Amino acid sequence: MSSAPKRPPTIYDVAQAAGVSKSLVSLVLRGSSNVSKARRTAVLEAMARLDYRPSQAASALAGATTRTIGVVIDDYRNLWFVELLRGLQEGLAKHGFRIAVADHTLNAHVEASPLDGFLAMRVDGLVIATEPTGAMRAPEGLPVVVAGSRQGVIPGADVVANDDRLGARLATEHLLGLGHRNIGHLTGGGGAARLRAEGVAEAMGRAGLAPRVVAGGETTTEEDGYVATAQLLDTAPGTTAILAANDTMAMGALAAARERGLRVPQDLSVVGYDDSPIASTHLLELTTVDGRNAQVGAVAAERLMARVGGDRAVAETTLLDPELMLRSSTAPPRTTR
Repeated sequence: MSSAPKRPPTIYDVAQAAGVSKSLVSLVLRGSSNVSKARRTAVLEAMARLDYRPSQAASALAGATTRTIGVVIDDYRNLWFVELLRGLQEGLAKHGFRIAVADHTLNAHVEASPLDGFLAMRVDGLVIATEPTGAMRAPEGLPVVVAGSRQGVIPGADVVANDDRLGARLATEHLLGLGHRNIGHLTGGGGAARLRAEGVAEAMGRAGLAPRVVAGGETTTEEDGYVATAQLLDTAPGTTAILAANDTMAMGALAAARERGLRVPQDLSVVGYDDSPIASTHLLELTTVDGRNAQVGAVAAERLMARVGGDRAVAETTLLDPELMLRSSTAPPRTTR
């Protein structure tokens, strides 16, 4: 005759084993300072003996910390998030926190606010890794950090991003230094794309030139890059270099160039932005701008942990300097070789 499966211990079992009340166990779980050292030790020892693991949902209902940070993104397909999430996860793990990620565009039809799901989970803080909107209203007192975007404002939120204008200038100056003068820029919707376009225009303007700017659509996908490049090459066949708003658009540019029989970099130089995992592959070897995405995530994690820990200093903006990553997708234009 088989025995019934052992029932997992409850908060009442812990209270009985420690010789305290259930409410005092709840105070210990919440990290309250209103518990004596002796009683706290008794509760923790009882939890260890019983192998008690508090339910995250139950802890949230009891008012305890969930040790979870909500991360709002806007497109799972965007490779920019890969390194950002890695930096966030590693930075938060040191403090015993985990992340929960949601693409707010997927739930727009069921939630009045993009933050509703996370607020229902009672997360301990939020990272907004997209362009903030008026609908992203966090409750007063909930720590919030905006990562990767300087457009839009969330009152009281710190901002951590790379300097998009500087990165675009570095890439443009690289192409100008190689001798390119007929440079096209692929752009799209979003604050980062706008700032990068401004950086391209600034660098070109200093050289007495103007870029040919083409948008494939409101987003910055591979398809947008393909469409924008096709339009650029059809209307300006003398283009010798293309600087894309991100690596994903650069992939579309490479596909459009190949279809037209153009060799990269012999006939057309291509530069991306973000230094995403695909950029350094042997297939692409894409010259790009490292936006320090992992470091953006790590710094955002530290700022958020400071806020969770009670830091009430005035919100600040931290810009990290990007770095140009030279690979094999750029070369001098044929006329200067």
